[in-house]
Amino acid sequence: MELIEVSRERDIAIIKPQLKRIDASVALSFKEAVLKVVESGEKAIVLDLELVQFMDSSGLGAIVSVLKALGTRGLLAVCNVKGAVLSLFKLTRMDKVFLIAETPSDAVDKLS
Repeated sequence: MELIEVSRERDIAIIKPQLKRIDASVALSFKEAVLKVVESGEKAIVLDLELVQFMDSSGLGAIVSVLKALGTRGLLAVCNVKGAVLSLFKLTRMDKVFLIAETPSDAVDKLS
């Protein structure tokens, strides 16, 4: 099974993890898969967490690594953040660091 699915909307890559859980067992592989997309030259990325029901600190760390890899030249938004995953973002105050949108289209609009 592929870890991520990549689509495009208005020159923005939309990465959708195909996982219910992003935890220590898959965080490294997930991070490497997303970083390959960044290394291919993408400057704006939407991370669609629709299927993700649980994330631990290692999963959140993987997303932070992607943000760092994009650096000042890139943009990252997350969308479809709900339940326990949204609670993690709020608890760690990462909801203040990441641009969070309702849907992929909303995220694309905010990054455009």
